[in-house]
Formats: sequence, structure tokens, C-alpha cells
Amino acid sequence: MTTLPASSALEEPSVDVSRGWTTTLSLANGAIWVGWFGPLQVLLALQAAELAPGAGMPKESVLAWVTGIGAVVSMVSNPVFGALSDRTTSRFGRRTPWIVGGSATGAAALVLLALAPGLVTMTLGWCLVQVTLNAAFAAVTASVPDQVPHRQRGRVGGWLGAAQMLGVVVGTGLASLGGLLAGYAACAVFCAAGVLPFVVRHKDPALSPAEREPLRWREFLAGFWLSPRRYPDLGWAWLTRFLINLGNSVVLLYLLYYLRDRVHHADPETGVLILTAVNGVTLLATVVVSGVWSDRVGRRKPFVLWAGVLMAGASGLLAVWQTWPGALVAAALLGIGFGVFTSVDFALMTDVLPSAAARGKDLGIINIANSLPQAVAPALSAPIVIHLGGYPALYGVAAGIGLLGALLVHRIRNVP
Repeated sequence: MTTLPASSALEEPSVDVSRGWTTTLSLANGAIWVGWFGPLQVLLALQAAELAPGAGMPKESVLAWVTGIGAVVSMVSNPVFGALSDRTTSRFGRRTPWIVGGSATGAAALVLLALAPGLVTMTLGWCLVQVTLNAAFAAVTASVPDQVPHRQRGRVGGWLGAAQMLGVVVGTGLASLGGLLAGYAACAVFCAAGVLPFVVRHKDPALSPAEREPLRWREFLAGFWLSPRRYPDLGWAWLTRFLINLGNSVVLLYLLYYLRDRVHHADPETGVLILTAVNGVTLLATVVVSGVWSDRVGRRKPFVLWAGVLMAGASGLLAVWQTWPGALVAAALLGIGFGVFTSVDFALMTDVLPSAAARGKDLGIINIANSLPQAVAPALSAPIVIHLGGYPALYGVAAGIGLLGALLVHRIRNVP
């Protein structure tokens, strides 16, 4: 195992992390995203279409209910498990038990989800996936401010963003192997195995019982509210992330149905895989470079601003150019923008964290800006597609939401 020089889990990191540390953490992060996005990109949509007749509602509504409820569960789970990992005094460290336990139980939950016979069991299965994988994700995310100095966070954020995109691509590919059970099982195996190199090779700083504050339930629960008045930069950064992610979630939610029903693609499942791959290639071309560039120039806000503007433009393109070539161009532009946004916004968020003792909890609250859009997007998208103008209106709304989020980054004062 790699021995870290820090004597306390609460010390501000000052020693650069190694390439091996970054690589294995990125693999663990990507494995968790495989568990999420294999279902979100392909499997849940196929399952919803199979179960829709028995549920007595359109497949779009089935998918909206399942993903929306699951997103609410995710929104609650992430900060709770982050707070629990903050207080963990295991000899294996604060984060490792949650990474291992969350990914292993998440893999089992994916297999159970594949066997769901109806809408209720499908919803419960997806909620269990969200709970378990969020336990692992909260701990993986908190490892960065625990162990990475500020000067490296753009770089590390870039590699985590690259791993996230590769996780989406790999998850989509595994989900397309053939059949629901095979797709879910493949995602489950990758999810469980992908975290092992990080937890086996690298030591997680342990929190001693003396460093852990006594548990007072009123203070513990009150800690889940981070006042925007007290922490205005954190509030504006959270809102920026939420709106840009909401615009992106609206674009991705009905992508399979968009290709099938609007573009009339001959093989929409393969089409989703191709668009995901195009998006991934352009994201990978920018995500690490932009993170390194941001570290070198010491600025975050301009990168987030122009990334959001580009993503909004790509969403607008889907509204006005509803063809297969238009979808390919939009996917490429979204990848470029999201690559820059993913790495630099992550670094920006870690720069505005209020407390070393509550990094996991605070990042969990910040990560609500990732999961809440998954709950809002179905509630917003289904009525627009079914009753209020279809896909042109849907992607126009997505563009407006993302643009607003990009512009609000100017309200952050203490990060350049």
C-alpha cells in the first residue's frame, strides 16, 4: 500500500498525489458510472417499454416515474452517506469501507433490478441501486479534497471526468450486449471489480476516535443545510451546477425515444451507442486538458461559463436540426462543453468547501446538483414531449436552462 505523509484525516493535503493514485481513483469512479448509466442510457428504457402495457401508461411515463423517484432517493442518499463516511473511524480509513460496501451491494441490486416483473418492483430495484452506488460515490468523491492539494484538483477533476465519460460509454456498451439480464449482469460485474485497485493499492487516511466530534442529532441534521447567506459562493456554484446538469439531463433522458420516434433511426439502440461514443471522444479531448489548463492559469469561472454556453448551443441545435447528422454534431459539441465543465467545475466546488471535517457531507450536498436534475428532468420533460410541443420545445427549454446556469457563474466572488 502507498503510505501517505498526512498524520490526520483532517489535515489540508499538501503533497501531490501520484499518477497511480489518480488512475485507480478514476477507475473506481468510472466503475460506479457504469452501474448508473448502463441502465439510464439503454436498459431502463427497454425495461420500461416491456412493462408499459401492464402498467397501463405510455413507456415515457413509466421511465419518467422510475428515474424520477430514483433520483430523489439519490439526492437524499449522497449527502447522508457522505456524512457517515466523515464520521467513520475504521482502521481502513473513512472512505474505503463505503467504497467497497457500496459497490458490492450496488452490483447485487443491479441483478435484482433485471428480474423486476412490474413497475413497482422495477422502481424499488432502481432505488436500491441508487442508495448503494451513492454510498460508494460519496466516498470516492470525498477522497479528492481529503488527499489532493488545490494546485492539482483541476488535473484530478479532469481525469475523474474522463473516467465518468468512459463509464457512460462502457456502461452503454455492456448494456447493449443482448438481453436485459446480460446487460445488467455485465454492468454489475464491472461496477464491483472496478473499485478494487484503488482500495487495495492505496491507503485511506484514518480518522481517530479522538478527532470525531460527539454525535448530537440536532447538530448532525442541521449540518445538511448550508446557508447560501453564510456561504454565498457555494450557493451560486451549486445553482450553476444544478442548471447546467438539468439542461444536460433533459437532453439525455429521451434520447432513445428521440432517435426512434422523431429521427426515425433504423436501429435506435445502436444510435444511442454511437452518439454516446461521439460524445465521449470529444469529451475526452477536452476534459483533462481543460483541467490542467485551469490549474496553470489559476482560473475556474471562464471555463465553466463558456462550457455552459457551448452546451446550451448544442441543445438548441437538437431543437432545430432533428436529423441523424444534426444529432451527431450536437453530441460532439455537448462532449466538448461537458468535458470542460466536468473537470473545472469539480475543482471549483472543492475550492469552496467550508470544512475539512465535513467534506463528504458537503460534497454530498453539492452532488444533489447532479442527482436533483434527474428528478426534475422527467417531471419537466414528459409533459413537454406529450402535450407542449414535442422534441423541438423540449430541447429549446434545455438550451435556455443551461444558458442561465452558465451566466450565473459570474456571481461567485472568491474564486477567479
